Amino acid sequence: MSGSEAGGGPAPLPLSARSVVLSLLLGTHPPELPARDLVRLVEGFDVGASTARAALSRMAAAGDLRRTETGYRLSERLLERQRRQDEALRPHTRAWDGDWETLVITATGRGPAARAELRTGLTALRLAELREGVWLRPANLDRPLPAGLDRVAERLLSRPEAPARELAARLWPLDDWADTARALLAHVDRAARPADRLTAFAAVVRHLLADPVLPAELLPPDWPGAALRDAYAHYQREQSGQVRAHGTRT
Repeated sequence: MSGSEAGGGPAPLPLSARSVVLSLLLGTHPPELPARDLVRLVEGFDVGASTARAALSRMAAAGDLRRTETGYRLSERLLERQRRQDEALRPHTRAWDGDWETLVITATGRGPAARAELRTGLTALRLAELREGVWLRPANLDRPLPAGLDRVAERLLSRPEAPARELAARLWPLDDWADTARALLAHVDRAARPADRLTAFAAVVRHLLADPVLPAELLPPDWPGAALRDAYAHYQREQSGQVRAHGTRT
């Protein structure tokens, strides 16, 4: 279900210098580090200092990073990515009363690029497409909808006639997601080197972004979503400790 592969498939590919920098800053709050500390941290993941400095320069030129008086900070575009990543770790849910959040696409005459962008945005909102132009999910998420979405879609609450558990299984490949999550948990348990652990947990983040975050009563038994989030939260605390330790060095 996700782009990550583990366990029965190939291990996640090693991260590039750019990906290491992004992973570190996306997990840092606020997402800004002195240049010297950032280079030292990146070196701990098998990236040479000169390679790290070159990556920082390229990322600043490309608009991924913003130079500050002391170092580098995530750009506004990547701050939104950090927000989505944080929400994937701690999704805001509410008790489910049986209603389904439904969006019906009302805009017409949109080009392929606009349609693809809309599909990507609706998927990021953890909606699934029942049929062309009709997207839905259980109404158990407490999150704002993007500004302007009401210009292209009408939002309503519904109660489909199909049994809710069967409908959820049609909309999301839940068994596949769970299998990959369990394989990732096994992979992070085996990973010992810092670079391998960072690579493994980058795959965990990608997979959590694809978690539909359904009500418990619609999930298969032994759903591993909470275990995957707990593993990532533990790793995030571990990384935050390393960032603070580097910041105290002279």
